[in-house]
Amino acid sequence: MDEVRNPFAPGAGTQPPELAGRDGIISEARIALQRAVRGRSSRSQMLLGLRGVGKTVLLNRIQEMAEDEDHLTSFIEAPESNRIVDLLYPRLVQVLRKLSTTERARASAHSGMRALRSFASAFKIEIGDISLSVDPESGTADSGNLEFDLSDLFLKIGEAAKSAGRAWTLLIDEVQYLSSDDLSALIVALHRANQKALPILFFGAGLPQAAALSGEAKSYAERLFTYPTVGALNAADAQAAIRGPVEEEGETITDDAIRNIVVKTQGYPYFLQEWGYQVWNTADASPISGDDVDTASVDAIRRLDEGFFRVRFDRLTPKERDYVICMAELGSGPYRSGDVAERMGEKVTSLGPTRSSIIRKGMIYSPSHGDIDFTVPLFADYLHRTREIDCGA
Repeated sequence: MDEVRNPFAPGAGTQPPELAGRDGIISEARIALQRAVRGRSSRSQMLLGLRGVGKTVLLNRIQEMAEDEDHLTSFIEAPESNRIVDLLYPRLVQVLRKLSTTERARASAHSGMRALRSFASAFKIEIGDISLSVDPESGTADSGNLEFDLSDLFLKIGEAAKSAGRAWTLLIDEVQYLSSDDLSALIVALHRANQKALPILFFGAGLPQAAALSGEAKSYAERLFTYPTVGALNAADAQAAIRGPVEEEGETITDDAIRNIVVKTQGYPYFLQEWGYQVWNTADASPISGDDVDTASVDAIRRLDEGFFRVRFDRLTPKERDYVICMAELGSGPYRSGDVAERMGEKVTSLGPTRSSIIRKGMIYSPSHGDIDFTVPLFADYLHRTREIDCGA
């Protein structure tokens, strides 16, 4: 069929044509956004899930909703190495400048700019072309202690937003990459703003370990956030994610073809988009059939192996590759760390640094004490397809 009209969009964070199965998360976010701009307290959200389940898509949708509700928004992708202050600074400059255009918020926004200038000096932030032509505010956000100073800044921004009758929403993707100090300071700042009933909301997204990291950073994080799980779609929602876009283009697809796609993808949103994309391009005409799905699956798997899976595997060292290959040899996860060590013929303690390094790279996580699993759906299947699985204890 006409590839130009193909409605499916496999890609990192790309908005799918049908955002199926996420109504509960979207509804909860909308309520929180509406309450915040009206001066009502609301809990921030931390979206948790594996790779390819649509967390970034949801963050982008929430950002759109926030702007529709008259929130100022700032979107950040957490770095694996850089400081959060370097990413926050230019966003906070933008927020305060926008707030300063409102007459009733001008004074408080100006005070926030002075505090931000102090903050930039205290943390030696390279400001480049983004500068503030104000004097620093001595004694505010300039102690050099990130927890204290970030809290000062959030309070200043919250007060300016409140004066303007608006709210500020901060969105951070890949939360698990924040350093423990950065995450701790962020939680403290959000907590202080919440205590002062200021119109600030936070929406984060990360791998499943992000919840534990938040709790380790500050014990009260569990009361500050809700932690919606973003997982594979159930059968009905997965079918809707395929059928809806096809029919909106005036084409049809058989029930057998849809069931075939859902089985092959196990309902994971990224894979649904990939299969939908390939099936559309494979089919000569409506209705798209089960045979079209079987033919298209060859290209879908090849594309995933060469892109989605391979780029993650290639980030691993030879030792780390051996570790994940031995995980796959054990079958379906979760896996016991001890079983992986036994398969590799080594002690659990000696493999601890390797395991920790793979977790930091976002390839595996610990769903419970002593257990590990892949953060990438169907990754074990990929290893069986493309690697020789032979640990040889």
